[in-house]
Amino acid sequence: MTTAVEAVTWSGPVDLPLRGELDVQAACGLMHVHGRRFGRPTRLGLDYASITAAELADLGAVAVALARARGLALRAATTSVAQAALLTVSQYLAAASAGEPARYEPGGPPFVSGDGVAFELEALDAEVWQRFWTVLGAPADAVRRGWRPFADRFATATCPLPPDLTAATARTPIDVLENTARATGTTLVRVSDRVLDDLPAFRLADLGQAPPAADPRGFPAAGGELPLSGLLVVESCRRVQGPMAGHLLRLLGATVVRVEPPGGDPARGVPPLAGDTSARFLALNHGKATVEIDLGTVAGRLDLLDLLADADVFLHNWAPGKAAAWALRPADVARVRPGVVYAHASGWGDALGPHPPLGTDFVVQAHAGVPPSLMTVVDVFGGVVAAHGVVAGLLRRARTGRGQAVASSLLSAASRLNARARGRCAAPLTVPVCTDLSALARDPAFAAVLHRVPCPVPAAPWEFLR
Repeated sequence: MTTAVEAVTWSGPVDLPLRGELDVQAACGLMHVHGRRFGRPTRLGLDYASITAAELADLGAVAVALARARGLALRAATTSVAQAALLTVSQYLAAASAGEPARYEPGGPPFVSGDGVAFELEALDAEVWQRFWTVLGAPADAVRRGWRPFADRFATATCPLPPDLTAATARTPIDVLENTARATGTTLVRVSDRVLDDLPAFRLADLGQAPPAADPRGFPAAGGELPLSGLLVVESCRRVQGPMAGHLLRLLGATVVRVEPPGGDPARGVPPLAGDTSARFLALNHGKATVEIDLGTVAGRLDLLDLLADADVFLHNWAPGKAAAWALRPADVARVRPGVVYAHASGWGDALGPHPPLGTDFVVQAHAGVPPSLMTVVDVFGGVVAAHGVVAGLLRRARTGRGQAVASSLLSAASRLNARARGRCAAPLTVPVCTDLSALARDPAFAAVLHRVPCPVPAAPWEFLR
């Protein structure tokens, strides 16, 4: 493998003779999940496992620098492409082991217009979905049957739509489709013919002086053996990108407290369940503490500020404008907690202005020219990038004594993916292809890197050397 980080191996603790990207994608389930839409295991259009491993290695190196700044005697972090691959399929692995069917009907976008333009759609509400297709004249039954596979594609990595829907777009010019999307509140993004690869993965900005502390570095004394031991992260996130970032920060040693609405995050109840909680939810959120706060009320926002008074990091992925409407912008939080690292993991960043369209995985893939996949490749990688930005912010705070605002986005993560994707591993396939994630979870070769919570989830992807 070609990488600037020598501490990255192919197999790591996985007890298999993996010799290249293709071996890793085959053995660790990526080809299986990505290939669901095609009806057969299929290699991704980029060396996704290697790219994710390189990002994790960079994150580990920054975490070691932070640990040393905090007085911990760590000298290096190691990871592997196999461990990175398992992280990227962690939700699918957990769901498969909780009883989700092993076979999926193939199919899925991108859509194609009557004049041959490929595009992606996004609608997070069934009524929006219905309005769009009704204007196009699609049969009501096809519209109804198409909603569930479309909404579930984030979880299943496939999207078998009724042929009447793709036929409706195939007879309609792209300008009419775009006007229809605007009129019905649907997000439509053309598949770009250019590859975006020049955005920084994240941005840091000084946020004000940290208060004097007993520790001259402005941190609580390290209370454990990991780089973020003793630090408190408050996370207000949904879906994948933000929770993945918080998950990685917890694996680096931080205490993570999730802020959820009254009654809890609705994702907790989404089947399949492992015990009484969604397996997919557990894959990203096990080990986090939880507090329920109604952020739609003034009292709830004051409760959040009380919680943040002791936090080292505040991480959220709220929609554009929400932080300002709630008076919870970086400067607002810094007044309550000087020295805080305030991280916003968004969809588009500031690239599309103050009122961007919905910024979810597949429309960002389309806009950025990422090789298409119905795996959540940008969401997961976006979480790694967001965590990298947070740890970089903590390191800068340790060195300067100033809090930091950290901005990352799915779009910046997509750009980072593209920038790291130059060149592909040519090593041939030498291992069997996984076609059953539940069987993978039971395979002794993976025993050292999978834990049960109660569904199987990957262990931390790093080993820290003293």
